[in-house]
Amino acid sequence: MGNKSSGRVWPLSLIAAAAIGTYFYLSVDFTSKASDTRATGGVEDLAALADQDDTNVLFILVDTLRAERMSAYGYERDTTPFLSKLAATGIRFDHHIAQSSWTKSSMASLWTSLNPIRSGVTKFNHAISSEATMPAEIMSEAGFKTVGLYRNGWVHGYFGFDQGFDKYYRPMGNLINKAVQQMRPNVQAHGSDESLIGDAIEFLRIHGKSSRWFLYMHLMDLHEYTYDEESALFGNTVSDLYDNSILRTDWIISKLYEFMTERGLLENTIIVVLSDHGEAFGERGFEGHAREVFPETTETPLIISLPFSLASGLVIEGRTANVDVWPTLLELLGLPTQPETDGISRRDEILSALAGGASPEREDEHSVAFLDENWGRPGTGPKPAISVAEGSHRYVSGRDHAGRPFEVLLSTESDTLVDQSTEFPEVTLRLRGRAADALKEKAVWEPETFDLDEIQLDQLRALGYELP
Repeated sequence: MGNKSSGRVWPLSLIAAAAIGTYFYLSVDFTSKASDTRATGGVEDLAALADQDDTNVLFILVDTLRAERMSAYGYERDTTPFLSKLAATGIRFDHHIAQSSWTKSSMASLWTSLNPIRSGVTKFNHAISSEATMPAEIMSEAGFKTVGLYRNGWVHGYFGFDQGFDKYYRPMGNLINKAVQQMRPNVQAHGSDESLIGDAIEFLRIHGKSSRWFLYMHLMDLHEYTYDEESALFGNTVSDLYDNSILRTDWIISKLYEFMTERGLLENTIIVVLSDHGEAFGERGFEGHAREVFPETTETPLIISLPFSLASGLVIEGRTANVDVWPTLLELLGLPTQPETDGISRRDEILSALAGGASPEREDEHSVAFLDENWGRPGTGPKPAISVAEGSHRYVSGRDHAGRPFEVLLSTESDTLVDQSTEFPEVTLRLRGRAADALKEKAVWEPETFDLDEIQLDQLRALGYELP
C-alpha cells in the first residue's frame, strides 16, 4: 500500500528556509498575532468531514513535551500562549498518555497504533516492519501529498518511519542564532526548528492550495532545551530552562499558523499537536526520559484544531492515548483504518461531547505505557517497566536505582508521588493483572533489525543517549 520509500528535498527549499529563519529572529514577539479566520462550527460540521475531499492534515510532534508544563493544561506559567488559544477553539484531551518514554518506541506505537511490545520496536536497533500499514500509506493511497520533516535521528527512515511519505527528510540548515542557547552540553545540534519550519512554509507556499496534503513535523528544540533572550522568562534552573524552551517552541509554531492564516489554509486543515514523551526533573530520583514510565515522562498533550472554530472549545476528560490518535483521525477523514490496532477511534466520543451528551461506555478501557530498560543493549533480555492507567488510577512497576523490583498505584486526583496501593488493593490487583497480560503479548510482526554503523550511532549519541 502506498509508497514504502522516501524522496529527497525539493530544489531551493533550504535557501528559502534560511531566509525565513532569519526573518523569525528579527521579528520575535511572544504575543501571538495569529488571527482565527475560521467560521464557527459544531457537531454537523465535524460529522461532515468524512465526506469532504479537500481536508488537509498538519501533524506537529513536539519532542519531549510534558503536558502539565503547558499553560494550555493549567500550568501557572504562561509557557504556551499560542497553543492555549488553539486549544480554546479546538479539542484538548486532558488525560493523554504516550506509549513509551523513549522516542523510537513511542513513535512506533503512534504510527502503528499498537502498544510497544505489539509493534515489535523495543530495542535501539529495531525497525518498524515493512508489513505494517502506516497512516501516510493510507493517505497517499487517498491522494494526499505526504511530506515528513524531522530532526530526531530515532525516527530516521532507516527505522521504517518513512513508509508512505513522498518526501521524508531532515532539514540540514543550522540556523542557530548567536543569541540562542542550548543548555544540554552533551547534545550536539543538528539544525534547528526554524529550519524545519522554513521548509514547511516553503512546501505550503508551493503545494498548500494546489494539492491535498499531509505534513508531519517533528520539532526537536525542546529536547535540547533551546531558548533565547526573549524566551528566558522563567529562571535559570534546569527546570526553568525547559519552560523557557517550551515558550520559544510555542512561538515558533505560531509563526507557521500565521503563514497559514495569510494563505487561507486554516479553513480546510486539521492541526494536531502532540508529543512522544515528557520529561522528569528528579520527582522520583529520575531526570530526563527513556528510563521509566511514570506520569512525568508519559503524560503528554493532544490538541486538535479543526477547519472550523469551536466557540467554547472542547475538553475530553477521559483517558486517551497516542495509539488512539490515528484511528480517530482516519475515521474523521472518512479514510480506511489500519487493519489491527490497540487504540480506538475517539470520533464518537468527540461527537457526543459536542452534542452535550455523555461519553460512550467502554468496558475495561485502559492505556498502557512500556519501556524495555535494556533498549540500548540489543543482546540482552527485556527489563520491563510498565504502566497501566485506568480512570484516575495508574499502576506502575519496574526496578528502582538499586535494581530492586517495585510497584506503586498513583492517583491523578491526589499527589501523584504517593503510593496508594494499600488504600486501593482491589484496583492494584486488577491493574497488576492487566500489566501482566500486556507483558505476555507478542509482536504482530517479526521485529526487523537494523545494523547501525558508527556514524549512525554517533548521530544518536549526539542526542544525549548512552549507546554501545
